[in-house]
Amino acid sequence: MQTGGPDRAHAWAELLRLPALFTVPGDALAGAAAVSARPTCRTLLAIASSLCLYEAGMALNDWADRDVDAVERPHRPLPSGRIRPAAALGAACALTGAGLSLAACAGRPALTVAVPLAATVWAYDLALKNTPAGPVAMATARGLDLLLGAAATAGAGVDGEGRKVGACREWATAVADEPRVASGTATVPGAVDGIRRSLTSAADLGARTTLRSAALLGIRQALPSAVLLGAHTLAVTTVSRREAQGGSPLAPFAALAATAALTRTVIRQRSRATDQSDGSRRGPGSRRLTDLTDLGAAAMSRLSHPPRQTADHMSPPRPGPEPLDTHAALRLALAAAYAATTARPYLHATLNPSPPLTQRAVTAGIRATIPLQAALTARSGAKCATVTALLTTALAPLAGRFARKVSVT
Repeated sequence: MQTGGPDRAHAWAELLRLPALFTVPGDALAGAAAVSARPTCRTLLAIASSLCLYEAGMALNDWADRDVDAVERPHRPLPSGRIRPAAALGAACALTGAGLSLAACAGRPALTVAVPLAATVWAYDLALKNTPAGPVAMATARGLDLLLGAAATAGAGVDGEGRKVGACREWATAVADEPRVASGTATVPGAVDGIRRSLTSAADLGARTTLRSAALLGIRQALPSAVLLGAHTLAVTTVSRREAQGGSPLAPFAALAATAALTRTVIRQRSRATDQSDGSRRGPGSRRLTDLTDLGAAAMSRLSHPPRQTADHMSPPRPGPEPLDTHAALRLALAAAYAATTARPYLHATLNPSPPLTQRAVTAGIRATIPLQAALTARSGAKCATVTALLTTALAPLAGRFARKVSVT
């Protein structure tokens, strides 16, 4: 039986699980923060692509589970007859095509990540959901969604400060800015050009051996955040496999332990970015290459801007007050919000793994994705990370408001 008007709109909102939609934009925003970049129009395209692919997975999930839902959840839109199965499948196909098209508009790097993301979504719903590989596939999809935002943002070839992306920040600044001759100071153009050529050659060598493109750099920097977000998704998906039957305390207990481990990890300061990491991770050759580029950048800066020999210059710097670490405070608050959102529901489901309490645990795990995304954004320490993290956090009240009208599970 087909419904019309508000009832039909509510049926589609239930099919697409509208409240869960607010957990999607934070993926791309966390990915942009992981590459130390401000969100750009490409990031917005990545968010739109993620929303379409996420909703395609929701529609396809109900289409694939329509026979099971007829027994366990007869109130769902498909078994209740409020939406035809063919309409759900058509919506999944259309949304997948729209998601890939939007990713293509964000650039080839974004499309390169969106294609396996869409394939993972379809593979999960059609083949992997009821297998041991199901939770891993879902975690992979969430991690790829974060990498989609990173690839789209970094694929523009410009970092968050408007500079060209290179093997290191010093090189990027040096080759992006033309050397300016200070007033009254003579410089040797040949020396500057020689340093520039040597510096460019060294950076090109490093780019060929370690980073193939700016998009690969972004994916590499965003990979730790993607792994953490995927671990949370793995825990929630494992719990959801028993939400209709209940009876297993192991899954919510494991999710509770995973939440504690993730909270502790997020609270810690993220290691320095790839372009600022020490040579111990990259080997002696890469360390020498970085030292060469750093030395060349410093030489170019001194040739272009010689220091003034004044009394103020010769005097030692005066110690100033310690700056307030707002990133650390925000990261701590968001990590606490993440833990608080999931701890009690997971504990209740562990003590009494009944279907209602297990479903509450799953709902809490889905809602906790938002503060985790915000904490990962603040953890990056990038410029505008605080603003982006707060914008991500603002999605949580909206998700809670819609969750009172439409079920998340």
